[in-house]
Amino acid sequence: MYNKPLIVLAIMFGFMALFSNCGTPKKGDMAPDFETILIDGSDFKLSDLQGNYVILDFWGSWCGPCRTETPKLVSLYSKYKGKKFSDADDIYVVSVALEKNDKSWKLVADKLGIDWKHQVVEKAKFVRFSNLAQKYNVTDIPSKFLISPKGELLPQNTIGGIDKYLSERIK
Repeated sequence: MYNKPLIVLAIMFGFMALFSNCGTPKKGDMAPDFETILIDGSDFKLSDLQGNYVILDFWGSWCGPCRTETPKLVSLYSKYKGKKFSDADDIYVVSVALEKNDKSWKLVADKLGIDWKHQVVEKAKFVRFSNLAQKYNVTDIPSKFLISPKGELLPQNTIGGIDKYLSERIK
């Protein structure tokens, strides 16, 4: 009468949903650190950027809203890169492309103008299965996090909010 595989699957997803918010970083918490390999093959550790503002951007080449929002992020970065802030030396963007396959992201990144050094590609069939996304409890993309020079998560997570926050801190 009951489809056992579907019941088991429903129970598994129920537990995932129940426990997915455990350990979710909150505004004011220290940003979860991670180590990975950038697209140029170099080692990268997020905490190496302390002393600067960091915009951590989770996106995907297959994601329509990401493709709409990324040009705004490119513009924001161009506006502030190389600027001195009252409490930071500079600003960096760290892009984490969550990809179902690792072939299309480069074409889309180039087309959208993503040219900063700190780019990561993580292959994951679902956003939830990405190791980096799990550290930040990212379930949907695009998702952005503004990280303070001290390494704390700031409440601004939209392009407009980040822009306003940074504009108030330009020297």
